[in-house]
Amino acid sequence: MSLTPRERVRRAVRRQKPDQVPKDISWGFTPAVMETFRRQTGRSDPEEYFGVEVRFVGFDLPPERAAAAAQERRARFERYYPPDLPANADISEWGTAYLPGSFYHFTKLIPPLRTATSLAELEAFPLPAFDEDWRCAYARQRIQDFHQRDLAVCGAMAVTIFEVVWQLRGMEELFHDFRFNPEMAACLLDRLTEIRLRQARFFAEQNVDVLILGDDVSMQTGMLMSPATWRKWFKGRMARIIAEARAIHPDLPVFYHSDGNPAAIIPDLIEIGVTILNPVQPECIEPARIYEQYGDRLALWGTIGTQTTMPFGTPEDVRREVRQRIETVGRQGGLVLGPTHSLEPDVPWENIVALYEAIEEYGRYA
Repeated sequence: MSLTPRERVRRAVRRQKPDQVPKDISWGFTPAVMETFRRQTGRSDPEEYFGVEVRFVGFDLPPERAAAAAQERRARFERYYPPDLPANADISEWGTAYLPGSFYHFTKLIPPLRTATSLAELEAFPLPAFDEDWRCAYARQRIQDFHQRDLAVCGAMAVTIFEVVWQLRGMEELFHDFRFNPEMAACLLDRLTEIRLRQARFFAEQNVDVLILGDDVSMQTGMLMSPATWRKWFKGRMARIIAEARAIHPDLPVFYHSDGNPAAIIPDLIEIGVTILNPVQPECIEPARIYEQYGDRLALWGTIGTQTTMPFGTPEDVRREVRQRIETVGRQGGLVLGPTHSLEPDVPWENIVALYEAIEEYGRYA
């Protein structure tokens, strides 16, 4: 029986066997890869071209508001930066400034609250609400449009708490607060959590198919912080966000993203309601082992290495990894297959084609 794209994803993320393995492009193509895609295909939408069944929708700015919003952000946050902040610095909606680096996402961050010394300064910082009528209407319309096309929709809230806060406060400063100024750490984390609670409610009300949460709390060799630190500062807050969405949409699948190896907290993630793990980088965490340990409670999303196979393998290597992953991790369903992160310029076009052709070829269930 052939399923619609939305049905296919909904079954896979619930650890059921669909008609075939759903595809993903993860965090997208870097600009150089996107240019290659346009040149090779004459098309502008990789997800359409490769038949990807899922789309991410966040609280994005409508295109017509982008230019004015950038000017407004600079005016709103300029008092937190020196007068000589370069003109080419981009200030995010959260208020963190980014200076262009040597390549694409290799940017330098300037935390606006790095020098804050009092709780009052953190309480006064003008965090965005993300609840403007026009913003919610834009997200709602996009969700409805994708659903009308029978595509699955993920409510995108990755970079949920930790990454936003450390980019506002500074990484060292935040960890210093954990130890010596806990009330300051709690202030920012709680303010972020309240925003995320509202967003989780919104996505649940729109009947999204997956709620995307996560922060990069791990690195190649293990956790970026001790599991105890994560449990103290983040576990309960993430649990509140999940519970808020599930109060409206009780069986909503919840996806948690952390690059690297978060194995130490996987039982905690399951305990608070996470049902999908991403990206499961094979360079540092073995997908088959995770499946054997947690496959009865977690679906896996990603799993195709962007540090090894995609840039340095041959098309046949890519095909072999896809087949192996489906035969081990995806044999009973519960797999959305795609790259573990953005595809960088060193990924050959032939490998990208091989990836999606192999998913189509090997990913059909009997």
